[in-house]
Amino acid sequence: MTQIRSYDRFVNRHLGNDSDDTRDMLHTIGVDSLDQLIDKTVPAAIRRDDDMRVPEAITEYDYLKHLKGIAAKNKVYTSYLGQGYYNTITPSVILRNVFENPAWYTQYTPYQAEIAQGRLEALLNFQTVVSDLTGLEIANASLLDEATAAAEAMSMFYGVKNKRAKKNPATRMLVDSNVWEQTREVLHTRAEPLDINVDVKPWQEFDFDESVFCLLLQYPNGKGSVEDYRELIARAKEHDIYVIVATDLLALTLLASPAELGADCAVGNTQRFGVPMGYGGPHAAFFATVEKYKRQIPGRIIGISEDRLNGRALRMALQTREQHIKRDRATSNICTAQALLAIMASFYAAYHGPKGLKAIAERIHGLAQLLEQDLQELGYANCNTHYFDTLCIECESTQAQEAVYVAALRYEVNVRKVEDSCNGIGISLDETTSLDDVRRLVNIFREAKGDKNTTLGDDDAYLRRADKLSPQLPAELVRTSEYLTHPTFNSYHSESKMMRYIKRLESMDLSLVHSMIPLGSCTMKLNAASELIPVSWPEFGQLHPFVPKEQAQGYAQIFEELSDWLCDVTGFTGCSFMPNSGAQGEYTGLLTIRAYHLANGDDHRNIALIPESAHGTNPASAVMAGMKVVVVKCDNHGNIDIDDLREKAEKHSDNLSSLMVTYPSTHGVFETAIRDICQIIHDNGGLVYMDGANMNAQVGLTSPGLIGADVCHLNLHKTFAIPHGGGGPGMGPICVNDKLKPFLPNHTLGETGGEQGIRAVASAPFSSASILLISYGYIKMLGKQGITDATRHAILTANYMKARLENDYTILYTGHEGYAAHEFIIDLRPFKTVASAEDIAKRLIDYGFHAPTLSFPVAGTIMIEPTESEDKAELDRFCDALLSIRKEIDAIASGDMDEKDNVLINAPHPLHEITANEWAHSYSREQAAYPIKYLYNFKFWPTVARVNNAYGDRNLICTCPPIESYAEA
Repeated sequence: MTQIRSYDRFVNRHLGNDSDDTRDMLHTIGVDSLDQLIDKTVPAAIRRDDDMRVPEAITEYDYLKHLKGIAAKNKVYTSYLGQGYYNTITPSVILRNVFENPAWYTQYTPYQAEIAQGRLEALLNFQTVVSDLTGLEIANASLLDEATAAAEAMSMFYGVKNKRAKKNPATRMLVDSNVWEQTREVLHTRAEPLDINVDVKPWQEFDFDESVFCLLLQYPNGKGSVEDYRELIARAKEHDIYVIVATDLLALTLLASPAELGADCAVGNTQRFGVPMGYGGPHAAFFATVEKYKRQIPGRIIGISEDRLNGRALRMALQTREQHIKRDRATSNICTAQALLAIMASFYAAYHGPKGLKAIAERIHGLAQLLEQDLQELGYANCNTHYFDTLCIECESTQAQEAVYVAALRYEVNVRKVEDSCNGIGISLDETTSLDDVRRLVNIFREAKGDKNTTLGDDDAYLRRADKLSPQLPAELVRTSEYLTHPTFNSYHSESKMMRYIKRLESMDLSLVHSMIPLGSCTMKLNAASELIPVSWPEFGQLHPFVPKEQAQGYAQIFEELSDWLCDVTGFTGCSFMPNSGAQGEYTGLLTIRAYHLANGDDHRNIALIPESAHGTNPASAVMAGMKVVVVKCDNHGNIDIDDLREKAEKHSDNLSSLMVTYPSTHGVFETAIRDICQIIHDNGGLVYMDGANMNAQVGLTSPGLIGADVCHLNLHKTFAIPHGGGGPGMGPICVNDKLKPFLPNHTLGETGGEQGIRAVASAPFSSASILLISYGYIKMLGKQGITDATRHAILTANYMKARLENDYTILYTGHEGYAAHEFIIDLRPFKTVASAEDIAKRLIDYGFHAPTLSFPVAGTIMIEPTESEDKAELDRFCDALLSIRKEIDAIASGDMDEKDNVLINAPHPLHEITANEWAHSYSREQAAYPIKYLYNFKFWPTVARVNNAYGDRNLICTCPPIESYAEA
């Protein structure tokens, strides 16, 4: 019979093993079939037996053809909508070598600094750009979006102000009415559970008293006006009130910095530094403040330290603020930054340099002035006396405003209606704007007046006029201070230089292009090229998040289908894509539970039960949602202690809000009592929030809804193949049951959630919308059988590695029949007198691997998750490395290797140490660098020795150091 079905099935590309390897792995485990393994691993009581609504699989070729058809439904108009989102030009050298390069987008968060020096340098550059342009001493390595960055600033200053004011805290935040609307909405959302009053009014009406702890201003403001806030800020300082300025980094190349105005903090978005709009994201927000608050600043900070050989080394600074350690005392729950996009923005700044950035800003400002002049000749007035890139053109009536708006749409142009007494039309120009665009805008306004004369000056006439322009900026706010003086921003302006700089940094970093990254609870699976390619398509990348819905019908189809599939996978009925990280998904899910209780008159229900094995973000999210955390014990097998849970649920039954539970557990176990656990919570008036971090072990086999949960978030950057990008982007949509569906978040500028929905939790209605294409492609190409097979093979690979390692290492927890879920924990505490867990993690670098998750959820352990994408040969290579390290541990214990000078305590060994003229160690160079045969074929070299974290925290440097320091080194 002739075979006409396509041979090239995506599932065969995604799963690492063929049938022969699968059979060998099952034999090692000691089971007869994959079905038998699943039956022994996943409790029968929670297995799903329904036919999922997820469609059948299609090939990669057919998928890309299918998606082209969907993309064509999006209408890419020229958008002048502004509001924090702008057309930009991504330099091709950055697009090709970073944004579309798996060596950059498959990296993990740089917890293992020795194999992350490239991205750490790029992120340090990002911090320097932000610090230089804002004038503030310290900046973090990005946050999720501008609105949540402003909310983080609010939380930080609320904590600082009220640290010692327990009885009469200052609870009022003043927000100028011309701050972006989406920012105001998110501030309201974040403030309400904490009893903070967000008081919105014109800044000229701000009143200062003891109830006010901070204020927020936009610079330039939401209408585009550049206001002089210096007197206001000075007055605020006299009242001990903190000042946050939301700003635009490109504008700051021309305008005095927030620090020069007197601000304590600056926030904003770096999207216009070469990052596509993508219908809302992902983009890297920034957060900068004075050094005084370096221990309160949210998110991640990259700092300079030393390594074991006294060389310069970068690492994440002040890591004790991470929520996995501080838990309910964490300063924020920003688990996912936007590292990849921050890296792109930093390269954009380096490529253009200070002169190039200023030239881009001056050109935009000049075009805005020419447009203003032309419109004035037509009889229109600009509401803004001073501006950078945005005009607010006054119309005599709402009818005249509507006429301009409709005329613009006829020209396939989007402008913004300014909803206030001026009946304004907002026009924000950008890097892509041309003189032809200016002429088109003038014709739109002329046509709205019924004027048919379309004669406008040619380019030469415009250029002659431009020569006579002077900046429409307040003279006292024109920037005179220098910025980006470091050589990094003055050395790579040709494409050859930039390409080589990018590649030099890339070569310092380990990513999935080199080897498996076996991080428990992080699911570093294949991020397939066919899933990623469409993110760069202009039909998806060039859409502004606030365009009319009819211009985004392609995206609407993606959202509708993906929402339906995710509800099917989770067993729920409602979905929101607004949370743009897993941590934000946790927070949003808890807010829907809170809203449910409030709607039922149960405003006293504020107790969240959280097992001690929970993800570190869980308690931080609960506190942010206004809840009090009560910790539930785990038993000796790593399971939730049912008796302790029942006792605490009953004790707090009058006030019980919720249980936060991860399933399978963070210990890598399918707990058999999970349904009983959910029932106990429901019996005591609470709801169950399920952390979706381990959904890679559930999809197709069971579901949160079937188990008994009410809401879960999904880490699309884990289970559904969005790449981690060196620590972001991520997406954390939530799925809910019918009880919580009415409370899904609404967004005033686009997304409609539930009838009683909470307010917005992100700047854009669908947050990082463009990367939802990746998860859409993952499901579309795998199909319902493929996504189930992915789960089955994830459980297979984990149990195979467990079987290979359990004779030499203690496996800490297993399920009721002795099997692991999709991850397992190795206990390294028995070796602590010989080698620490960190020593073993660093030694794995010498073997060419990223360490598994270190000391979480149990100190002194490593948690391994191989995922379904890794093939048997790669799994064996990693197991061989750990077995070889076990022999090294034994050699130290037996005295065959020096206890104070050995391959473990000195790991990792960089190339410059291995090849140095002198070798002072008691072991050989070969033993250090090539402990196992496969390394002779390919060796990934760390570029620094083990980093001294304590030194970096004592000597905190978080921007590019002056060139003299390199000379000294």
